[in-house]
Amino acid sequence: MGAKGFVEGGIASIIAGCSTHPLDLIKVRMQLQGENHAAPNPNHHIQLRPAFAVNSTTIAAPGGHFHIPSPPPPPKAGPVSVGLKIFQTEGVAGLFSGVSATVLRQTLYSTTRMGLYEVFKQKWSDPNSGTLPLGRKIAAGLIAGGIGAAVGNPADVAMVRMQADGRLPAAQRRNYKSVVDAISQMAKQEGVTSLWRGSSLTVNRAMIVTASQLASYDQFKETILEKGLMKDGLGTHVTASFAAGFVASVASNPVDVIKTRVMNMRVEPGMAAPYSGALDCALKTVRAEGPMALYKGFIPTISRQGPFTVVLFVTLEQVRKLLKDF
Repeated sequence: MGAKGFVEGGIASIIAGCSTHPLDLIKVRMQLQGENHAAPNPNHHIQLRPAFAVNSTTIAAPGGHFHIPSPPPPPKAGPVSVGLKIFQTEGVAGLFSGVSATVLRQTLYSTTRMGLYEVFKQKWSDPNSGTLPLGRKIAAGLIAGGIGAAVGNPADVAMVRMQADGRLPAAQRRNYKSVVDAISQMAKQEGVTSLWRGSSLTVNRAMIVTASQLASYDQFKETILEKGLMKDGLGTHVTASFAAGFVASVASNPVDVIKTRVMNMRVEPGMAAPYSGALDCALKTVRAEGPMALYKGFIPTISRQGPFTVVLFVTLEQVRKLLKDF
């Protein structure tokens, strides 16, 4: 197998990543909705004497003081309206913001994880039956995903930032020209370590996604064939891959939301970062927006993860057929 597994996995991942990029972009924008309300409103606890409290919307408090109420958060937009807004304000090109980072990310991250998973499968499979128990499949996915994520983190940070840029006011946009420009600017302005910002989250998410996605695909496919429900062909590949995509979406969405927010946060020189880490981000998000905020963007996540997983594995099966003699 060797390098062949890396090549096959890399080709399939790049095709799947590029074809579902607009859905990933919508998911990122939705995950960032309401984030500005995660931090406390600095005016929330300001008290005004009655002489200055002339606004009729202020609320009287004991002791003759007035509290300025926090403004309500804007209504949350759904995936269709988010997609339409991107199209209307940024054009078709806006739906592919950060696609160069997606290509680099899939080249680094997915090529590594897919290749390593195949290597572990070959080493750990029963030599007589050629099968691999579910527990070992999960272990192979966890290890392969973690290593792949560590390798691909700089491209992941660049991709999140490039995808999120269009939602910012023009004066605040980073305006990266490409993934290379994004990575070089981050290294210059924020230090090389910024390229691994959120890496613990990326690694955790990748371990969860790879274990749930690759292991469940293999398990669903084996079960379908063993039960004689379908023959080994396109129908089996699509069914097993969509089921695997659903499992991966449910398992990874909370980590994905926190990862997106930590990677996208703007750290001004001399100012405290909005989040001190993953746990701080999770607590602030849940406190400000409720626990279901961790499932923000779930519809576009499953809408993207489903097709991505289908394209990934269907393409992978076809690439394997083409390269079987090599």
